[in-house]
Amino acid sequence: MKAPRFAPFFAVAIGVVVALALPASSFGLERNFAGSGQIDYHRVHQPPEGEPRTTFAGFTGEFAFKLAVDLADQVSANVKVCYGCHGFELDMAYFDYRVADEFNIRAGRFSPTFGAFNLRHDPANHFFSDKPLIYDMGRMLRSREWNQGVLPSPFPDNGIEFDGTHWFGASLQLDYAAWAVSGFRADQEAFDIDFQQSHTSYYIDNNDEPAVGGRLGATIRLSSSADVTLGASVQYGHLDPNRKIAYGIAGSDLSLRIDRTDLRFEYLVRREDVNESNPAALRYDISSKGGDFFVKQGGYAELKVPLSADVYAIGRFDVMYRAGNLPKLSPLSDKSAITRYTLGTMFAFTTGLRAKISGEVWDFSDADVEGRHGEFTWHAAIVGTY
Repeated sequence: MKAPRFAPFFAVAIGVVVALALPASSFGLERNFAGSGQIDYHRVHQPPEGEPRTTFAGFTGEFAFKLAVDLADQVSANVKVCYGCHGFELDMAYFDYRVADEFNIRAGRFSPTFGAFNLRHDPANHFFSDKPLIYDMGRMLRSREWNQGVLPSPFPDNGIEFDGTHWFGASLQLDYAAWAVSGFRADQEAFDIDFQQSHTSYYIDNNDEPAVGGRLGATIRLSSSADVTLGASVQYGHLDPNRKIAYGIAGSDLSLRIDRTDLRFEYLVRREDVNESNPAALRYDISSKGGDFFVKQGGYAELKVPLSADVYAIGRFDVMYRAGNLPKLSPLSDKSAITRYTLGTMFAFTTGLRAKISGEVWDFSDADVEGRHGEFTWHAAIVGTY
């Protein structure tokens, strides 16, 4: 009998419960169990009758459960299961072997070190209900038309990573990461990345060629309560089974922390080859003998300011832009853009329980089926951590 699709996730969940039920002395190991969850209500404009909805609305939930175990002085293991709009996901299952602070080996399933936002992609770790546009995974308006963001987060994958960090005195920290993973996937006839293939129950590389990438970052301590971090990230790979559709992603990030105030900037750009296997399905002729491509890029600026011990005000500005050839039936233009302005607040009810409220003003360069270029949406969410 074929095993149920979600059997591996249930097995992990049962293992976590058993691990928690047994006393620590049964293992002789140091372990930590943590979890988070968010219930969010998203109010959006209803499309006309007969038109499909292209974003998530109403109530949605995101939940994550993580178990970390120290197996030895230099070896640790992490397992994390999450549930959200993509269904169940084995977000991480890896081992770390730390030779020194400057050299760590990570092997298994994990989100490669890229950019700054991925470290806080869980709803409990960022201050709005949804992610920045460049990292969006389904909550943005017209997500299907745009095929989500530049690099939807999280993006767990199978592979290996080498990373480390080093302090120069007490005021400068350098960190690095270099990795090879299966990479993003698409069918041979696809026009763009198929992110759903990264969340199927069988995590198999479709072209036997790893994608490679890495990040280099520096943190400068300005004072005991202030620091600034700069980073640059890259990755490169092929999407299709025949390794003809290449993609490259580059990003930069800057964050400034002054006491409890945070200011963040991040920019991503993705260059991707256009699939030329069926030129008749493209809107424009192939632009050159060297092959055609499109570019999707964007960035955000986000400011978090404390109003009291338990209340924060948050503002964010997003922009995303796409230019290049596209399928004939796409509702986008050869040059399309999204701009979004978000203002919100987050406040704590008690330890481990918070609320988020935000409003978003959207502006699209392309009109929808009703001729609308603008939109207003709002979120209200409850977030819990333990």
